[in-house]
Amino acid sequence: MAAPHKAIPSHVAIIMDGNGRWAKERGLPRIKGHEEGAKAVKACVEGCGELKIEFLTLYAFSAENWRRPKSEVLALMGLLERFLKEKTSEMAENNVRLQAIGRLTDLPAACQKQLHKSIEQTAKNKGLTLILALSYGGRLEIIDGIKSLLREVDLGHIDRAMIDVEMFSKHLYTRYYPDPDLLIRTSGEMRISNFLLWQLSYTEMYVTPKLWPDFGKEDLFAAVEEFGRRQRRYGAL
Repeated sequence: MAAPHKAIPSHVAIIMDGNGRWAKERGLPRIKGHEEGAKAVKACVEGCGELKIEFLTLYAFSAENWRRPKSEVLALMGLLERFLKEKTSEMAENNVRLQAIGRLTDLPAACQKQLHKSIEQTAKNKGLTLILALSYGGRLEIIDGIKSLLREVDLGHIDRAMIDVEMFSKHLYTRYYPDPDLLIRTSGEMRISNFLLWQLSYTEMYVTPKLWPDFGKEDLFAAVEEFGRRQRRYGAL
């Protein structure tokens, strides 16, 4: 267990980057990197539970990832389905509540079925909320939010003059969750890759050169330790 921190983020978001590079460095197929990445997810969830973090959002599969070779996409969907089947009972035992955001209807039918089953089976848990971003894109989310608002206007439920930041936030995929306090990105890349574009406005960022399969509990604790040393001003002095 890590030493006590000055401040613990309520919501941590992670861009889990580097699975492919991890596999390439070892002369392994890319799917092996993704399988090792799934093990890192387990360690990170456990670490968040120990730190009493309330929300963990993982960028698991982006809308752009559909452009990857069909064989890799099929393997990733199979890995997702298997991960959910194998880990749901474990999540239930550890009081983890599973949620998901994104264009979930884009997922294969078997994945959708297992995802909804896992969400239902963990719905009453009161500990960490684990949010998987699947077929997710920040720009798509904003577009979908705009469309949702326009439908409300057309139906006469709201007036255009009522639209503000708070109202728009309630039409996003993340409307039930607070904005992330801390964003962690592995692999050393200095970009947010179309992830939570609206929600990251005042989020603290932590970038590590470690590839995602090598990211363990101690790395999570180090990121949270760094977060605790920062002053968050939200534009004020």
